[in-house]
Amino acid sequence: MPAIRTRGLTKRYGAGDEAVVALEGLDLEVAEGEVFGFLGPNGAGKTTTIDLLLDFVRPSEGSATVLGYDAQDETDAVRDRVGVLPEGFDLWDRSSGYRHLEFAIDSQDGEREPDALLERVGLDRDDGRRPVGDYSKGMLQRLAMAMALAGDPDVLILDEPSGGLDPNGIRTMQEIVREEAETGTTVFFSSHILGQVAAVCDRVGILDDGELVTVDTIEGLRDAAGVGSRLVVEVAGEPGEPIGDLTAVEGVTDVSRAEDGLHVSYTDPRAKATVVHRLVESDAAVLDFDIEEATLEDLFAAFTGSDSSRETDRRAERDVRVETGGDGPALEAESEEVDR
Repeated sequence: MPAIRTRGLTKRYGAGDEAVVALEGLDLEVAEGEVFGFLGPNGAGKTTTIDLLLDFVRPSEGSATVLGYDAQDETDAVRDRVGVLPEGFDLWDRSSGYRHLEFAIDSQDGEREPDALLERVGLDRDDGRRPVGDYSKGMLQRLAMAMALAGDPDVLILDEPSGGLDPNGIRTMQEIVREEAETGTTVFFSSHILGQVAAVCDRVGILDDGELVTVDTIEGLRDAAGVGSRLVVEVAGEPGEPIGDLTAVEGVTDVSRAEDGLHVSYTDPRAKATVVHRLVESDAAVLDFDIEEATLEDLFAAFTGSDSSRETDRRAERDVRVETGGDGPALEAESEEVDR
């Protein structure tokens, strides 16, 4: 039984020529225990999908199940088993971190201790005693993650979970995702940042303007799109034979010379170490190297034929209008303050 299954899931706001399509005919399956990345620019329909799975909005057409429960007809059964870190969440400024966690534990019949949850997300007891109105954006994000874990969920849904986090906070979030997956928890990870998804996800789906374009592993997407990453190696002098050897390294797709050094394109990250090792073995003087990773824009453009960065503002504006209209919940403006 898939942990998440949708069939023809569609959400439109309005009617006739004025209708705004937020999600169109989504067919998706996420296996139990899988970490699934949901990629797409702001406004692509990622949050709408999550709202439909949790019955915050009702579909115009189609169906969705979570752990075998109908998302609309068995909403309580779904929410009892799902932990959610939403985008644009709102907490009670005058209540402490402890009070928020106690509420989350009680409402989800959880057995985890507040101190253990705080420690797991990188907060301490002093942080727990403070009112959340004094928290930075990153601290709020950590607390919201702790609240999502309070009921020991079978499915963890994370909507843009890295907002406001510093690099340490992002690493902590990624570690939590991996640890939860190791215990059998299914993680549905929505993001517009490719690197963060690639670090933790088993498979990813790309959503474009409300439609699912493709589903595959990150490496599968890069292979299918012909979009790899590139290792730029600065060497002293002109390397001779090694350049021929490098093309035979598994995962390397192209090797060329440029003014700034050797350009080695690859689809398998493991190829990087092999390339540098072979150059050193060949007595080439490796002075420096840099890695140019394929971006979300690269993959998005390859699969959709458009540049997501140029359309982000238009789609973000559309998504805010969609999510705040009709029966959808309003999104709060996010603070610019980051983790401290």
